Amino acid sequence: MFPSLSRCIFNMKVENLSRKLITPSNPTPPHLEKLKISCLDQLLPPLHVSCIFYYQASAHDEPGVNNFQRSEQLQKSLSETLTIFYPLSGRYSRSSFSIHCNDQGVEFVEAQVRGCCLSQLLKGGELETKLRNQLAPSLFVPDDSPLVKVQFNMFECGGLAISVSISHVVADAFTLFTFVNAWATASRIGIEKLHRPSFELSSICPPREMHTHSVLNQGAVEENKIVTIKYVFNGTAILKLKLDAAKASADGSKLLKEEPTRVEIVTAVIWRSLIRVAQARRGYSRPSVLAIPVNMRGRAGPSIPQYCCGNFVHYAFAKFEPDDENSVQFPELVGEVHNAIRSAIKDCGEACNGDEISLMAINDTKELAETLGKDRVDGYLFSSWCRFAVYEADFGFGKPDWVSNLDNEMECFVFFMDTKDGEGIEAWVGLDDKSVLLFQQDLGILN
Repeated sequence: MFPSLSRCIFNMKVENLSRKLITPSNPTPPHLEKLKISCLDQLLPPLHVSCIFYYQASAHDEPGVNNFQRSEQLQKSLSETLTIFYPLSGRYSRSSFSIHCNDQGVEFVEAQVRGCCLSQLLKGGELETKLRNQLAPSLFVPDDSPLVKVQFNMFECGGLAISVSISHVVADAFTLFTFVNAWATASRIGIEKLHRPSFELSSICPPREMHTHSVLNQGAVEENKIVTIKYVFNGTAILKLKLDAAKASADGSKLLKEEPTRVEIVTAVIWRSLIRVAQARRGYSRPSVLAIPVNMRGRAGPSIPQYCCGNFVHYAFAKFEPDDENSVQFPELVGEVHNAIRSAIKDCGEACNGDEISLMAINDTKELAETLGKDRVDGYLFSSWCRFAVYEADFGFGKPDWVSNLDNEMECFVFFMDTKDGEGIEAWVGLDDKSVLLFQQDLGILN
């Protein structure tokens, strides 16, 4: 019998048991000891890209194997995996725009979660909100910190939560999941089965001497209390929203020329509510802009290796201009999002070389700073991990029961991830606490 939810929230505690550095099982060769970052890496803020993988204890678990033994196996396979992901065990030097691949190691923390069962956390609600960020290191870290941090959390019920955080200077979401799934494969069946990653983006888009302004840093956290709320749109709900958008478009003057994607539909739904909440609080409508990162792999003109790691995204910008009636039409927002993403994909295909890609990235950063910094425009950053191999991380004890990100405590940030069945979308929305109730009411009306 586990404690009640209220007692669980009061008594829960995450206790760090050990902290160590895991180094590659073989030393990095001297000719690979310095890796220049790319121009796109150079523009990223000093934070980590993080994810938590949750595994419930199973009746089918191998007899006699406890979580400490699993931890030892994961440490061993991590050491082996780092031999081919060698930059991740180095340290970043901002002054030289490079990673010193000196095998200093990645951080591995063993932690015990007390007063809470994993099954209770997976039910969501207040417990999930309070506990989730204790299962992983802080998103904001100094430059000289390990580039990868792992926290192996053991629940008293036998469940596990494994958080993996990688410095955004060397990794986007594609890189994060490429690394995690390679590590899981090495743990399950051995390193011989791994696809070798590439770290060649700096040869295509070398770093530049320039002043960079990060728009996503610790200073971006407002003095208002920021609340992150989660919504789950299942596949049936998304299909209904697609039909609603198509019907409304056919009845109006603007037709949707192509069927929108799941992400485009949910983006428009949430954007509509954000516009209406801002209008209700302010008393009038004003322009609104979305910034949406788009993965350039397989879309950019210059050819890159299939498992190329690093940052390789281009931003789409969708814009809403209010009319005299201050109306916010759902199908029109769907069309704006769809067209913005298609335009960004077209830009990627038309970029003929690394210089053009670098220039796109520099312009993206400037426009993103303007979008999130203008006083007379409401700016939002939407990011999607949908269609990445999020639920494939099987370390030898099954695929995860749930995968989540961390609360980043940033207002106007919206994050998407697939539900486990691949049909729905989980959406995390960052709002100041004065907007939460209005947003929940508006989204409920729309749904």
